[in-house]
Amino acid sequence: MISLKKYLDTVQTGSNHSGETDEMDILPAAIAAYRSALLEMGNCSVDACPALGEELKHNLGKLEAILSAGMSREAVAATERSVQEQLQGWGRRTAKHYQEKTGEVKELLIVMARTAESVGARDQRCAGQIHEVTARLTRIASLDNLTEIRASIEKSAAELKTSIDRMTEEGKAALDQLRSEVSNYQEKLEKAEEIASRDALTGLHSRLLVETQIERRIAAGATFCVAIIDIDGFKKVNDEHGHLTGDELLKQFATELKSACRSTDLIGRWGGDEFIILLDYGLSEASAQTERLSKWVCGDYTVQGRSGPQKLRVDASIGLAEHTQGEAMKELLARADAAMYQRKAASRAAEGALKR
Repeated sequence: MISLKKYLDTVQTGSNHSGETDEMDILPAAIAAYRSALLEMGNCSVDACPALGEELKHNLGKLEAILSAGMSREAVAATERSVQEQLQGWGRRTAKHYQEKTGEVKELLIVMARTAESVGARDQRCAGQIHEVTARLTRIASLDNLTEIRASIEKSAAELKTSIDRMTEEGKAALDQLRSEVSNYQEKLEKAEEIASRDALTGLHSRLLVETQIERRIAAGATFCVAIIDIDGFKKVNDEHGHLTGDELLKQFATELKSACRSTDLIGRWGGDEFIILLDYGLSEASAQTERLSKWVCGDYTVQGRSGPQKLRVDASIGLAEHTQGEAMKELLARADAAMYQRKAASRAAEGALKR
């Protein structure tokens, strides 16, 4: 970003240089690359920390929109400062978040250690009591008076029973406490896992979880297909109506996607305006399903815009690929992605023909 500022200074003050035209041609491409990097940083922050990444993504998206409106030195400098502040603040919050999670696990381990320690102390105390009873029983073996022997045995038996009963009660209490603590932390860990497995904005499965499920299916040799879905012209929605409207559209689109899919289909947000579905059946059945799905999710959506409710026409391109034997996940996703872009190009060509 600093180099971009210097570059702008050079271009703006070097108007008499012969290479000015070439430099001005390169500058928009450099700005566009930086804008793209900002959006990708936002997507990566969601993958890195689902609980906090969505906020950073949203803020970086607003900064990208500011750059898209102009390429002045002031805009670049202001964006640089804002990006640094956003990244530093997000880094501190993320570090604190994971420290708290680590502290919860540490606390659970301490509880378990204390419980084990109390059980050990209890067992040692009870062992000492039993040892005393055993010694007393050994001593009475030399007695001649049967009455004394009987009284001593009854007393020892009562003490032994009391010791065993106490040990049982204390053991039950310690185990009940441990079960309660473990159950409490199990709920916390399950909640943390649920957060990590879900996309914070749409509630769909996260990219990390989808990739894990793809790898499992590949390892098991299962038959399955992958469908990648991209909303057509989504950037225009953000540019014309703002990122809040874009977020609302993504949430509504995700809801429609869930409604159109089968209960066995695994639906996730792949990043930005892209979604992914894992279909646990072959290509023929998956093709019919995605065609039906396309008709369901495409159409008119009403979202809250800057000046009130906005009715938007939404179309989407779907790329489908079936996993083949020996194919890696990266190769499978590349084929599905390529198929999606082919559908998108065909759709644009059809629109162009209609306009002519």
